[in-house]
Amino acid sequence: MSKKDLIERIGSEDPEVRGEAWQGAGNAGPAVIPGLAKLAASGDFEIVRAAKRALWKIVRHVGRPGAGDERTPVVEALTKLLGARRPPTVRREVLWMLSELAVGGRAVRRVAGLLSDPELCEDARMALERIPGEESLAALQKGLESAPAELKTNIAQSLRARGVDVPGLPCRKLVPSRPTAVKAPGA
Repeated sequence: MSKKDLIERIGSEDPEVRGEAWQGAGNAGPAVIPGLAKLAASGDFEIVRAAKRALWKIVRHVGRPGAGDERTPVVEALTKLLGARRPPTVRREVLWMLSELAVGGRAVRRVAGLLSDPELCEDARMALERIPGEESLAALQKGLESAPAELKTNIAQSLRARGVDVPGLPCRKLVPSRPTAVKAPGA
């Protein structure tokens, strides 16, 4: 199936045509990613869902063991979708996709740049927590230095999950979620 055919079929009003298309999208490659992202930002709920499912099929296909040559172009295509002109819902989904595939480079830098985006900072933080390697760890550490106070505890939690000791900031589990009369130990 050609790139154009896949996009048209996923954008179809016929649920059977749409379903067959997204289920077979795994090996479609990076060329269809911009078109699928456009459909994922459309207004029709079922088409949006089918486009996201197709994107996830591609992510899982290239994320399989031994698919390293296929992975890099898909990561590059997904990274390009993090630009501000895309709706936050699409960029949020892409962040989670990148957390499955990325290992460093431009993708990590683009994800780290979203730590300052009020709508996407938590998703960016979690993606960096999940992306292996020193580059994503360094991005979290740098993010901790420049983060607003309300995000520092969460970034510290991500660093702790990666095995980094973060003194001076409480563990998120110990921060009350509502007013309480209970005092922290030593307070």
